[in-house]
Amino acid sequence: MRHESARPAGKRQNRNRRQIATPRETAQTSGNNTPMNTLPDNMLPPPGARVAIAMSGGVDSAVAAKLLTDAGYDCTGVTLRLVPEHEGKAVFEPCCGLEAAEDARRVCEKVGIPHEVMHAVESFDDNIIQYFVDAYRAGQTPNPCVRCNRIIKFGILYDRADALGAEYIAMGHYARVAERNGRRALRRASYLPKDQSYVLAPLTQSQLRRAVFPIGGMTKEEVRECAWGLDFGMATKRESQEICFVPGRDYGGFIERRTGAAEPGPIVTVSGEVVGEHRGLIHYTVGQRRGLGVSAARPYYVVRLDTERNAVVVGGREAVYSAGCVTGAPCWGAIAAPDAPFECLVQLRSRHAAADATIAPRNGSWGHGASIRFAVPQDAVAPGQWAVCYDADGYVLCSAVIESSVA
Repeated sequence: MRHESARPAGKRQNRNRRQIATPRETAQTSGNNTPMNTLPDNMLPPPGARVAIAMSGGVDSAVAAKLLTDAGYDCTGVTLRLVPEHEGKAVFEPCCGLEAAEDARRVCEKVGIPHEVMHAVESFDDNIIQYFVDAYRAGQTPNPCVRCNRIIKFGILYDRADALGAEYIAMGHYARVAERNGRRALRRASYLPKDQSYVLAPLTQSQLRRAVFPIGGMTKEEVRECAWGLDFGMATKRESQEICFVPGRDYGGFIERRTGAAEPGPIVTVSGEVVGEHRGLIHYTVGQRRGLGVSAARPYYVVRLDTERNAVVVGGREAVYSAGCVTGAPCWGAIAAPDAPFECLVQLRSRHAAADATIAPRNGSWGHGASIRFAVPQDAVAPGQWAVCYDADGYVLCSAVIESSVA
């Protein structure tokens, strides 16, 4: 991995150590429209700590950098470069390409901190992109962002932070970290419409002890208001909402460009009737209704992907609902592994409304995985996605990869 560093000329770190102010406090005591977060349940580093800030080139990480530097932390901005040089910026925009790196550099210069680019192309391809391709080919629906956060952003970036002498890594994610019963606990952001705790859920205790989420107590409007003081273009910059390495949400097309054309096969109903032909399992996911190419008296939905028969199994809307699911071994968050089953709220994908459930060890041991039973059947439970268990206060209790649904 290579590193490209830049230190802004004529700028010095703000050494005036002070606590970060809340939005209301800032509005009352300053005229610079810079809302900041000091919620008691969102832990920040001790005064004067050295912090490596992951700079994506977006508004959220830009504001995180401004908040921390204004509060006097010793900061360095680091942008991950995940696209091969010869590919330029075509498919990895807006968060991981050349333009993003330049935006991040400009923000760091504005706030007066060093900036460097960390090249992690091979690691990203091996651990994230290839994992995504393999999972789709195995009939799963993976969430590469969860894996990227744990392995890349809170993995190899931690190694770079060590080299920089930084004890903490800050991200522009909407989430919070708190101390609870002797453990670091990830918690939902106070502004729930932007909450990103789901994609951060499997972070380990050692990762959480170094994690900082400065905007975890802010609304999106407050973040954009803060960004106006940095750069007009940054404040109005569009957000990345897709998987960063797949252009146009064409997952199947992306995979075929890497592996060759997928094998067609039958579309069959849950009762076994062949009703059509699919283009390859990689083009379908559980719960999908559009694009099946099957005419019927009522809409069909993808119920499951049968890799052994290379078949897409479809059924009516009711067939997509599951009473529960089976997962791999949980990653424990706010609690250590308990001795007995417990009740929780489980979120099954990034935009799923968490549902009441009971989680129990599989075959008597959490090491064998978990069995989750929903209080009310849930739709589109897709293998490869993460099941994230929360308590009523929004703390992440545990998380695990879904292996199969239970009828």
